[in-house]
Amino acid sequence: MEYTYNHRNRRKNSLKVHIVLVTKYRKQLLKDAVADTLKQKIHDISIAHGYEILAIETDKDHLHLLLSYDTTDKVCNIVKILKQESTYYLWMQYPDLLRKQYWKKRILWSDGYFACSIGDVSLATIQQYIENQG
Repeated sequence: MEYTYNHRNRRKNSLKVHIVLVTKYRKQLLKDAVADTLKQKIHDISIAHGYEILAIETDKDHLHLLLSYDTTDKVCNIVKILKQESTYYLWMQYPDLLRKQYWKKRILWSDGYFACSIGDVSLATIQQYIENQG
């Protein structure tokens, strides 16, 4: 079994989290070009903030994401950044589509989220589950 650890300064860690974000009112918006745009934006956000995406996939009304992060990050802050930046970007790209679905501007995601830390033992299982969404 191969264990990979992140080394930074005097820290050695392997922190991975499975995050699920759901669209507000479970609107089925994450298909075709919107889903592709969202996944690309999530990749861009992750690179900018130093997260590593291990798996990402959308289903019509939710996003599954498996990412590795540093000890200086909090999961709640990661989710906040991902939601804020992706919402802003998708509203810039698809204003007409989103305006038809939401009466209030700048809404995309529901208030909550799912997050679960995972160990290396179940990494392949979680990745396969996420990749088989949609």
